[in-house]
Amino acid sequence: MTSSGSDTALSLLLDHTGASAAALVAAAVLLDAIIGDPPALYRRIPHPVVLYGALISHLEKALNQPRFGRGLRRAGGILLLLILLTVSLGVGCGLSWAAAQWPWMLAVNALVAMTLIAQKSLYQHVVAVADALTTDGLDGGRTAVSMIVGRDVTQLDSAGVSRAAIESAAENFSDGVTAPVFWLALGGLPGLMAYKAVNTLDSMVGHRSDRYRDFGWASARFDDLVNLLPARLSGLLLCAAALFCPGTQPGPALRVMLRDAGKHRSPNAGWPESAMAGALGLKLAGPRLYPGYRVDDPFIGDGTPDATPDAIRRALRLMTLACLFNGGIAVMLSLAVHRAAALF
Repeated sequence: MTSSGSDTALSLLLDHTGASAAALVAAAVLLDAIIGDPPALYRRIPHPVVLYGALISHLEKALNQPRFGRGLRRAGGILLLLILLTVSLGVGCGLSWAAAQWPWMLAVNALVAMTLIAQKSLYQHVVAVADALTTDGLDGGRTAVSMIVGRDVTQLDSAGVSRAAIESAAENFSDGVTAPVFWLALGGLPGLMAYKAVNTLDSMVGHRSDRYRDFGWASARFDDLVNLLPARLSGLLLCAAALFCPGTQPGPALRVMLRDAGKHRSPNAGWPESAMAGALGLKLAGPRLYPGYRVDDPFIGDGTPDATPDAIRRALRLMTLACLFNGGIAVMLSLAVHRAAALF
């Protein structure tokens, strides 16, 4: 085959690969929006995150023993992170290779990717809080919100329950929707699986408790890194969605985000939360009670702290529209990545 013929074949292969990658992104996002996390399925087979959690728990016991000093604990945490990345990238590459050999495996890959995105499940958990407040009052709202936040819900009034639900929607829109889809578009199934492994690891060991302060250091820092771009994209998506969503304000969303994102203790969570606060005309974050301790953070936003179930529903409408934008951008990003690869 001539050089020009080889170049043409390579270009066709990359175009085909790019189309397949974009189709995987579109299918995963669409399937998650429609199916979500069906309980009947996960009664029969374990969710991938459950498998990650089991592996993390097993390795953590061996690598984070009480007799270890700070340096050894930190080294153990780095090793655990490397093991999780190796396993997740390996499985993702294996599934991607299989899809290249047998086209029917593309459907399997789309189903695997679907399970690692949280559009529908996030919506369901947050709307349950609004419904419980409306139908069952404060006690029902506290019970529902306790499923998605770690704070001391017994001390929350109705406005506090509503704010907690909205904050959870904003933060989890970033690390449960935007970031997984971003890494799927950028790195295919291996990128998505590696991201979800890091995010699960951070949620389990990336705490500031005595047990995890040193051991979870690497996981927490790496999770901050891989969420850096998706968190900012999440804020911008919410601002853009506010242009088209009734009852929300795009101008204040952008202004509050640019001004207040840095007030949050997390380098990433402040971006979607502040955009949400500005769009809804609310104050979010602020002082919060957790079991055994209090967090005295500043408020984010200029509006009222008196959030309501209606504000939760407006937040969900905004998030739904932002999810649509996110899916479209991810498909285009996937195509662009493979087109760029064709140039080199």
